Amino acid sequence: MAPPPHTAAELSALIGLLTGFPAMQPAGLPTRPGDELVTVAVGHGRDDALRAAAAAFAEEWRARGGRVLATVDWPESAASWLRPARRLTAQGPRAWVVTGAVTGWAQMSRRLRHSTAWDPARTFAFAALHDPRLRELAGPDAVRGLRGATAEGGTWEFGEEAGEHEGEGEGFFRPSVSSSRGRRGAP
Repeated sequence: MAPPPHTAAELSALIGLLTGFPAMQPAGLPTRPGDELVTVAVGHGRDDALRAAAAAFAEEWRARGGRVLATVDWPESAASWLRPARRLTAQGPRAWVVTGAVTGWAQMSRRLRHSTAWDPARTFAFAALHDPRLRELAGPDAVRGLRGATAEGGTWEFGEEAGEHEGEGEGFFRPSVSSSRGRRGAP
């Protein structure tokens, strides 16, 4: 089943998550409103709606002063996702913005985690990946810290497994994370 087109509310929430993320500010400079946004790599599955979402994000990010180092697509099924994984991480972006079908992204995120310096906690996703099944398909290490936007403009995050660390939230899949929260475990 093809993912639905992204929404304006979703794009706005995704931009909000990124601009509130501490690692998105230029290194060594104070973080204050109006600071230049920095580098991202954008990845997407090959469906038309996914391509359109990635293009809309890249256009909005650039309009706000951010830089897109690479735009990479991947298939839903392949013998290996190594080539797109390397292209997505090659230029060392501060963060990654992704959208895809759950099955394709699960494969891609596993390859990224095992073969590159990619970090799911520095990755932001469109609503197409707002699916708790992703943890089962990709494995907890490939999604822990991944956060994103919902079609309605809310946000979500994959955290720790329920009971794994007491006092760390409501379990592995947490809706409505704060956009100012930063890295997992930060105040």
